[in-house]
Amino acid sequence: MVKLNPNFAKLQANYLFSTVRERTNAYAAAHPDAKIIRLGIGDVTKPLAPAVIEAMHAAVEEMGHAETFKGYGEDFGYSFLRSAIADNDYAPLGIKLDIGEIFISDGAKSDTGNIGELFSEDCTVAVCDPVYPVYVDSNVMAGRAGDYDGERWSRLVYMPCVESNGFVPDLPEKPVDMIYLCFPNNPTGAHATYDDLKRWVDYALKTGAVILYDAAYSCFISEGLPRSIYEIEGARGCAIEFKSFSKTAGFTGVRCAYTVIPQELKVGGVSVNAMWRRRQNTKFNEASYISQRGAAAIYTEAGAAQVAEVIGYYKRNALMLRDGLRSAGFTVYGGENSPYIWMRTPDGMSSWDFFDTLLDRVQVVGTPGSGFGPSGEGFFRLTAFGTLEMSEQALERIRSAF
Repeated sequence: MVKLNPNFAKLQANYLFSTVRERTNAYAAAHPDAKIIRLGIGDVTKPLAPAVIEAMHAAVEEMGHAETFKGYGEDFGYSFLRSAIADNDYAPLGIKLDIGEIFISDGAKSDTGNIGELFSEDCTVAVCDPVYPVYVDSNVMAGRAGDYDGERWSRLVYMPCVESNGFVPDLPEKPVDMIYLCFPNNPTGAHATYDDLKRWVDYALKTGAVILYDAAYSCFISEGLPRSIYEIEGARGCAIEFKSFSKTAGFTGVRCAYTVIPQELKVGGVSVNAMWRRRQNTKFNEASYISQRGAAAIYTEAGAAQVAEVIGYYKRNALMLRDGLRSAGFTVYGGENSPYIWMRTPDGMSSWDFFDTLLDRVQVVGTPGSGFGPSGEGFFRLTAFGTLEMSEQALERIRSAF
């Protein structure tokens, strides 16, 4: 008789953001006149840049003519996009990448979730706490997480990211094999310095661990901080990096991202780059030609300027929310070099109680910190991806209610 993967049964009933959406929709249905402001799920609100739209329109036109039609694309992404990534995202940082080390995908969420297929089920996984839920859930599915006690998974190594360490984790006290890091961090908005990342790279090289580095929000870094883990000496031998066009260029509904796996990265003498190539050959047919043409357009002079303007818009939202909430007496972190606001709930309120109170009192939606892990309890995440008007109204409503 057929059997199902028993690890799926260990997952919580809903993915965190699905729960936020369902509870919000239920409230909206019960209160049809409520003007809800949604700053919970990290979706963007600004339209695609004109240069991107122009490139995608041209790509659609190409698809309508036999002489320019595109079917299956190049393996691992079109060379025009991979070359643009190497030349614009990495070369200015002093990082030289071969396009064979860059793999185009339909999202960093997909790649961070799928990368675990390359590693043994008995690997020990370390995650920041709080953490983006995909890292945890995908390892639950793979059988690496153990059992859930209502707060923690028995086999995961939790690395607390709390006020006392500036929300940047300390090195694990026990040996680990796979280390998930994300900076600027989702959900806390914390950022890592060169020295912070050097500690991690040195640790991974010394112990034989692999760092899975999510740099999806690197475009929000202003200056003086690393935008890529490969700025750190030795990282090519121990780290995989994930980047996305979702927040950089508003591609949440278009879908395009990339993963970098250097040729030097080997585990037990086996090339991780070659393993991922084989995996992708079998299981993935890359993002669409139209999406990739749109992504490449952000590296043109006009596209880069337009995208920078939108990123600046969201960064101003973040600073306004941070400063406004602080002036209202809240304890707030993030919002600088990051699109996320990480605030302590008032009066010792639990994360989910604050979610319900905020939704009921002022119709503002955020994300409960406890949904990101046990160290997130007592905190709440807001995003800066709303419009300026939404952000201003949400701030005014929260300040008036508390």
